Amino acid sequence: MTLLSPLLFALLILQVMRGRTTLSGLRIRFARGLTFSIPTEAPRIWIHATSHGAVVSARSLIEEALARDPSIHVILSTDSDTSCALVRTWDLQRFHPCLAPVDLRGAVTRFMDATRPSAFIAIERALWPNRFDLCARRGIPVIVAGARMSERASRRYTAMSTFLGGAIRTTLNAITAFAALDVESEQRFLQLGISPQRLLPRMNLVSSVSLGTVPADTLAQFSAAFDRDKTLLAASLHEGEEKTVITAFRDIHRKHPDTRLIIAPRHPARRADICARLDRAGLRHASRSRGDAPNGSPVYIADVLGEMALWYQLAGCCFMGNSLVDRGGHTPFEPEQFETAIIHGPHVDNHTLAYRALNAAHGAVTVTDAASLCTAWDSMLAHPDQTRDLAQAAHRALDPLRISGAGYDAFWLALSKAMQRPCLSPPRTEHHQ
Repeated sequence: MTLLSPLLFALLILQVMRGRTTLSGLRIRFARGLTFSIPTEAPRIWIHATSHGAVVSARSLIEEALARDPSIHVILSTDSDTSCALVRTWDLQRFHPCLAPVDLRGAVTRFMDATRPSAFIAIERALWPNRFDLCARRGIPVIVAGARMSERASRRYTAMSTFLGGAIRTTLNAITAFAALDVESEQRFLQLGISPQRLLPRMNLVSSVSLGTVPADTLAQFSAAFDRDKTLLAASLHEGEEKTVITAFRDIHRKHPDTRLIIAPRHPARRADICARLDRAGLRHASRSRGDAPNGSPVYIADVLGEMALWYQLAGCCFMGNSLVDRGGHTPFEPEQFETAIIHGPHVDNHTLAYRALNAAHGAVTVTDAASLCTAWDSMLAHPDQTRDLAQAAHRALDPLRISGAGYDAFWLALSKAMQRPCLSPPRTEHHQ
């Protein structure tokens, strides 16, 4: 990691130049000038969630920890400014979001000196060499929840183990308890060297995600402007997908002029690029962040964080972004909660089990380009009853995959023992029912 630090620093500087972070954010990534208002005697749980999806998945664990132990403070670190901005909108007491330190010994040491965690929980991504090793040296338990490893990542780690085997073993040996996302990930981590004695029941945290409720007046205002059977949603769009979605909608709008499109980009800062593409396509548009009225334009840009529950309720079908580009896809459990029919691209490695179940049950439609997306939207607009049937099929396919009470109980029991705090252990069953 030390040898790679110049490359890491160059990548972070590039993010600053692209406007994805700031110089002050860069300073925080190296754990400079950190302050936390936490009572000296209070126990602290440090949770790290790398991606936007992992951050959303972590919320249920955070709320549960705060409810189980009124003295605990939770520090949530994440790698992106967008995710950090999202969690700052959560109305939680004893909760401290921040940008994560880069995984270099100096930065991690400074971060741990400032936060003094009693336990470290890693969400989804399982291997952080310096974080895990420094926690182990300080006697801080390390628990991994919902760890996933794709086949491609497994091959990469296997190749690395020929010359970094000692570092990988040190990292794995620092783990106190380990819960994989699915059986495939569990087997890959076992092959890599995780001890079977440290395994917990598998935890699919994204299956327990709740996006919360929408204020009644807001929902009423927007529902009056959007006809659900004629409203399409493109959720969590990444760079490289906007052109495809806009091209498909331009063709759809010519055939169905009363159709509306809501674009919810993963990074709201991309609004200017999206607006430029819409202008070139000749599509009028409005924006949530600018306070534009929701009616009057065929395209509405949902560029305010923390409002996905609203957009899913307004749209009868949804294209799930992050799947036309090779980034692993986005969780289908979010639209399924609101009975929104699901369309996705071919790249869904981050949620293989869920999409496999969806496709086996004919509960989703796979597309590869603008033409196939246009065809899928055309069919759903023409047959709204079949679109609702598709959403119901998705619900039936995904419901058996929701996290079990046993998985939650084993996690809380392991954390309770590791932190020596009996109040964290079961029973509390209402959350996972």
